[in-house]
Amino acid sequence: MSMTQDEYARKLEELDHLLNDPDVPLDPSRVWSLLADLSARQALAATHASVRESSALAAAPGGEAN
Repeated sequence: MSMTQDEYARKLEELDHLLNDPDVPLDPSRVWSLLADLSARQALAATHASVRESSALAAAPGGEAN
């Protein structure tokens, strides 16, 4: 199950709050957890973009499929 845009935005906001608000105690385990979630979403998006690009190249005249 992928993260929605709203969930992604909330996690970014929470991370920003944890890292930049001097009144909030730093919770390293929560920071790492948020970073893992956010980076997993970025990796998935990059993979999907790569697959779309490969498919487009293969479908183009003179592409890999021809």
